[in-house]
Amino acid sequence: MINFRNTQFIKSSNDKLSRPNDNLKEVLFVGRSNVGKSSLLNCLCNNKNLAFVSSKPGHTKLLNYYNVDKKFYLVDAPGYGFSFSNKDEINFFAKLMENYFADNKFLSFVVFLLDSRRKINQDDLDIYSFLKVENIPFVVVLTKADKINQKEKYAILKEIKNNFDIAEDDLIFTSTYSNKNLDMLKKIIEVHL
Repeated sequence: MINFRNTQFIKSSNDKLSRPNDNLKEVLFVGRSNVGKSSLLNCLCNNKNLAFVSSKPGHTKLLNYYNVDKKFYLVDAPGYGFSFSNKDEINFFAKLMENYFADNKFLSFVVFLLDSRRKINQDDLDIYSFLKVENIPFVVVLTKADKINQKEKYAILKEIKNNFDIAEDDLIFTSTYSNKNLDMLKKIIEVHL
């Protein structure tokens, strides 16, 4: 049993060569800017001060490594999308992620976050396609579920069904205001370590 409360920030890195110097597996959090990666990480580990949560999108610029119970790393990736204002930042993000995924023997699972209030965009489709083509195990987590009603929930489920080859049972709705489904996500992560 993994104690997610026993989690600490270890370091930030701009490539996988400067990752923490051990052989622990990694679970990557990836999603659009302002999707709530840091907030979900804090909820999952029951520590609101673990990852910095900014009201301004695009705060995370590097790969942030969090050691969970000395068993594995949660890796918080920079968000993709509108936070990058110029071509240099877009290229930096692309190279950072290409480098991270290339021959990464430590990556065991990806938590792919989508904002339940937002339509799926091309960047989301590209990440989904990449994970499928590369055969990287992942789960889709829909964040900010407390901010949508049943009609909006139905709409996002329909959109996912139309764009992704994922069963509804393989989607997890989460909220920073509720622990509902966090235990399910923890179990899914543990299974893939």
